[in-house]
Amino acid sequence: MTFAPLDGVLVVSLEQAVAAPFCSSRLADAGARVIKVERAEGDFARGYDSAVEGLSAYFVWLNRGKESVVVDIKNADDNALLHRMLAKADVFIQNLAPGAAARAGLDSAELRTKYRHLITCDISGYGEDGPYRDMKAYDFLIQSETGLAAITGGPEEPSRVGVSLCDIAAGMYAVQGITQALLQREKTGQGTGLQVSLFDALSDWMSVPLLLQEHTGKSPARVGLNHPGIAPYGAYNTKDDRPVVISIQNQREWHNLCAEVLGDADIANRAEFATNVDRVANRPQLDDVVNAVFSQHTREDISAKLKAAKIAYGALNTVEDFAAHPQLRRQTVGSEAGDLKIVASPIRLSEDAAPVKPIPTIGQHSDALRKEFA
Repeated sequence: MTFAPLDGVLVVSLEQAVAAPFCSSRLADAGARVIKVERAEGDFARGYDSAVEGLSAYFVWLNRGKESVVVDIKNADDNALLHRMLAKADVFIQNLAPGAAARAGLDSAELRTKYRHLITCDISGYGEDGPYRDMKAYDFLIQSETGLAAITGGPEEPSRVGVSLCDIAAGMYAVQGITQALLQREKTGQGTGLQVSLFDALSDWMSVPLLLQEHTGKSPARVGLNHPGIAPYGAYNTKDDRPVVISIQNQREWHNLCAEVLGDADIANRAEFATNVDRVANRPQLDDVVNAVFSQHTREDISAKLKAAKIAYGALNTVEDFAAHPQLRRQTVGSEAGDLKIVASPIRLSEDAAPVKPIPTIGQHSDALRKEFA
């Protein structure tokens, strides 16, 4: 039996970039029919790069399983076509600049008045109101505005997280909100309006640093791969220059590390290392002790010792290492460049998942959709 819980759900998504395409692609994975509305030049994410056999890595990642139709929302006939789609749609997603959809006659509240079954989802940078409503908002800017960049990186300078974290967070919350709204509509028969912003999504993810700041007067220190409040916790080099990362969470693990990996049980009871608070306060000395032992062993040897001692550890991999990771699961998706290998859905099912549909070319389904919704 194929698992496709959103089979029969029609999603119309006026989308670009990352956040909204992430949301609609995951709805497509669950069996929804997703119509991607693009301008004549296409979603600008198609041009971010040409790394994947001439296609954009971002577009390949986020646009499987969709139908593409080219629509000029300022054109009266095209706008009417879009409304005919929405009259039959279950979900409408848009992430245009604030106010742009409304100016095109696609205001979410008005659409729900006209199509009472419709669920609308507006994705924006800062939300539909507030003093930052009209600010341009890209992932890096939101990482900076929320303080995430200030607690990321090494002591010398702040850093951005190396993936589109804010867009992904907003897209995930949008998926959650839409699926909840579909369940609610089963009870009421009425559509619901949702608003998700990149800023709100990352604000939620920044809750712990915010609570620490407001209740202690201090935010987490910027300590690179270390943890501001736990030690030892970080990357340690090995004889073959292939670093290993470890995370010690309690006193039992600390004693095991000293006795079974560092080879000296007495280290655990030294005054400067006796408690986690002591170890954090004396992190440089602690790191010297750990590095002195790790640097005498290859990654393979030290990993075997850590595994035997039941210590949480991992490899500080490059992306090249990750590409060959034995735990990495992949799936195949069709495209104009042929079959491509992408990361498999993190949701593992007890039933067979619905087949992954191809990545569309610009306007690939325009003629068929214009005929269907004539």
